[in-house]
Amino acid sequence: VGDRCYEKGMYEAAKLLYSNVSNFARLASTLVHLGEYQAAVDNSRKASSTRTWKEVCFACVDGQEFHLAQLCGLHIVIHADELEELMCYYQDRGYFEELISMLEAALGLDRAHMGMFTELAILYSKFKPQKMLEHLELFWSRVNIPKVLRAAEQAHLWAELVFLYDKYEEYDNAVLSMMSHPTEAWKEGQFKDIITKVANVELCYRALQFYLDYKPLLINDLLLVLSPRLDHTRTVSFFSKDAMQHAAESRDAELAQKLLQWFLEEGKTECFAASLFTCYDLLHPDMVLELAWRHNLVDLAMPYFIQVMREYLSKVDRLDALESLHKQEEHVMEPAPLMFDSDGHE
Repeated sequence: VGDRCYEKGMYEAAKLLYSNVSNFARLASTLVHLGEYQAAVDNSRKASSTRTWKEVCFACVDGQEFHLAQLCGLHIVIHADELEELMCYYQDRGYFEELISMLEAALGLDRAHMGMFTELAILYSKFKPQKMLEHLELFWSRVNIPKVLRAAEQAHLWAELVFLYDKYEEYDNAVLSMMSHPTEAWKEGQFKDIITKVANVELCYRALQFYLDYKPLLINDLLLVLSPRLDHTRTVSFFSKDAMQHAAESRDAELAQKLLQWFLEEGKTECFAASLFTCYDLLHPDMVLELAWRHNLVDLAMPYFIQVMREYLSKVDRLDALESLHKQEEHVMEPAPLMFDSDGHE
């Protein structure tokens, strides 16, 4: 009889009948239709049925009774297979704040599972990014890291992305992210810790260039932690190349000359030869010849002198051509003398 009354919309009668037979699940559904949300929640607790909790929860959401909806929701989110439907119900109606509050309250439950921590992290990335990093620091081991990584990348949360890469042991990606977004993601201690763990050694050399561009005063600290993994010959060449480039860009002839002398003092003859062309237009050939002669490197410097000679000869040839052209123009412009006959006629 109670069911027939319920189907006919006779909710007051159904309420009396269901109460009489202690059918708490149906009573909770009836109370929802009567707008008696608190009583519906109380009877849902007695019914102890996920289906009833969902029905009452959704009704409370529709009635904007969010505190009661949360009480119901805490009995639903603990079931991983029910979480998505519950979240969709809230999100489809734009109740993101209320959904976040419910999940935050649920984290302390004994039956809290990975899906809850993961979905809360994703919600933070979309609606409360300032809270995401703290959440990850506390619960990174309880989230689905690949899923949260995608959310962090889509939200351009670079510090959070680096944190997750580090915990997921994707050290190469962590270093690349820090170098690509240093303002938001780079931290000195974290960078030095992660760079020593990268699988691709080439990233170590990229890190050197990154420090030269971004934090040149800290380059020595980076070298200390990287020295076991670096090829020292290649590293010296790397910095020699950088020094040559700097000297060339400075347009300072004295600096370029001192760099040449330093290369020779250190026995870096290949760097000396390379500098002759990198800093070509800043060097005086007589000075280069003297240095090459003093260090028995005339043969090594010969390509430089050949280039210098070619340029000098080209200039001489151009000057000769200009002088010849100038003489021709003078000859053309010289006036011809006037000739007169004996009668004075032209």
